[in-house]
Amino acid sequence: MAGDKVKVFGMWASRFALRVEWALKLKGVDYEYINEDLPHNKSRELLQYNPVTQKIPVLVHRGKAVAESSVIVEYIDEAWGDGYSIMPRDPFERAQARFWAKFVEDKCLPSIYQVYFKTGEELQKAVIEVQESLRTLEEALKGKKFFGGENIGYVDIIAGWIPYWLHMIEDLAGVSILSDGNLPLINAWFNAFLDVEAVKEALPPKDKLYAFNRDRREKIISGELNYKR
Repeated sequence: MAGDKVKVFGMWASRFALRVEWALKLKGVDYEYINEDLPHNKSRELLQYNPVTQKIPVLVHRGKAVAESSVIVEYIDEAWGDGYSIMPRDPFERAQARFWAKFVEDKCLPSIYQVYFKTGEELQKAVIEVQESLRTLEEALKGKKFFGGENIGYVDIIAGWIPYWLHMIEDLAGVSILSDGNLPLINAWFNAFLDVEAVKEALPPKDKLYAFNRDRREKIISGELNYKR
């Protein structure tokens, strides 16, 4: 399948589209990236390929579309099955990877969003919730460099936006979630993950992303913009 044309419909600041790019880069798959002008100017192609949710990311492979970032990552691992493995081969370990990925989606992601757009007492409560969710997530890192072991795996890709975004969100909200003294395994994973070349290649420019998130947070807090994932 190395010669098959691959397209990724995403948006430069999207954490979810990044997952798709990381998976493709780890597999060594060339792709064309189509940056959507969201939320109001979605392309005709995006609406054609994902008429159900009309959201990014969407992967197009052999003319067929796959939507939802976590589904796309699993598809990539199966479609390009030779070489780098994203999902564990062992059924139990594969189930565990899906469990922790769902924990990231259901617990870590919502609590970090709360820090992003809350203020006052609600913000302080959100900080505690993030710390608790990350402390639980550390259980999956015990004795490992990455969630996937010695190499990046499925959970690393699903959770991988956190190392790049969280410190930015801390600064924007004026809070401290991580320090050298707490969550040592999470801190070590942050550093190890962001040091991987395939990860760094796809990351958006930090200054541009900071400005984007600052403006978006201010609009959400002021009520000018409705909160959406």
